[in-house]
Amino acid sequence: MYKMHLRDGELYLLSALVICNKLLQQDRAKEIYKKVDDQKHLKFGRNQHDAILAACLYIACRQENKGRTVKEICSVANGAKRREIGRAKESIMRLLEGQNMGSEMGTIHAADYMRRFCSNLGMSNQEVKAAQEVVMKSQDLDIRRSPLSIAAAVIYIITGLSADKKPLKEITIATGVAEGTIKSAYKDLLPHLSLLIPSWFTEDKDMENLPKP
Repeated sequence: MYKMHLRDGELYLLSALVICNKLLQQDRAKEIYKKVDDQKHLKFGRNQHDAILAACLYIACRQENKGRTVKEICSVANGAKRREIGRAKESIMRLLEGQNMGSEMGTIHAADYMRRFCSNLGMSNQEVKAAQEVVMKSQDLDIRRSPLSIAAAVIYIITGLSADKKPLKEITIATGVAEGTIKSAYKDLLPHLSLLIPSWFTEDKDMENLPKP
């Protein structure tokens, strides 16, 4: 069995945090990693090493209310797969809960993803502002979709109402949300668009040109 070493983990986390660019998340991730490493009875296979490190990073970002998608974490996880990271996350959370080490993770909202996703798609400032307004208003609705799905669907709507339309496939790549999932969330939001879309961005008649679900 392979036992992790903190120095290796710190080097990994320092390079991986390029996606977070925040010292607070860096310190928190290293703190979580050390707690795992200090549990001498916990051993992980060599092929789980990167998944454990990536899971520490994911948990740290959530605890600091700077949520990152699993896809984003995977991009710096040195080959670790989503499923491996998910299993590692659950193991670490059980450890933290069992040892009263602080296992609470911050609540993620669609707005937490919006600016980053919009930037990835090269959306204009006006489009970003409109998208942010929509996700904030959507929090008052009983839309039972994940924040990530809501964020992707809102981008699909806003770009559909703008001159610079984005193909659904491009939105899927930028957000990591499957096309079918975006369409389902879009269908749930569609009846509420007259309340959600800011009047300064578009008129009601323009919404009739949006794709049918």
